[in-house]
Amino acid sequence: VQLQASGGGLVQPGGSLRLSCTASGFTLDHYVIGWFRQAPGKEREGVSCISSSSSDGSTYVVDSVKGRFTISRDNAKNTVYLQMNSLKPEDSAVYYCATDLAPGDSCPPARPYRLWGQGTLVTVSS
Repeated sequence: VQLQASGGGLVQPGGSLRLSCTASGFTLDHYVIGWFRQAPGKEREGVSCISSSSSDGSTYVVDSVKGRFTISRDNAKNTVYLQMNSLKPEDSAVYYCATDLAPGDSCPPARPYRLWGQGTLVTVSS
């Protein structure tokens, strides 16, 4: 079982990117999926998460990205997206997706995240 994050790149301030988190070997909609980011010299930060489809399906975004980032699922594609709009230079980081592998859990999960994708680099710069 594994997760793969993709969709990062170089974008100008004010631009948009959509990150994808795709699973292989298991069905994503059964689990909480979280997005995290880590900038150079900084601690990893939780950005957003989405509850399993069998729970309330609720979502969470950290205050610093509220109104700009949106998390969603496409169960047919076994993928969770992070739509990032109005990007700022301070959003530059490696973005990771992760899951707690606890079926039916809600966001934020009570259990630690156990399975992590490899990360995708987002650079916001003019």
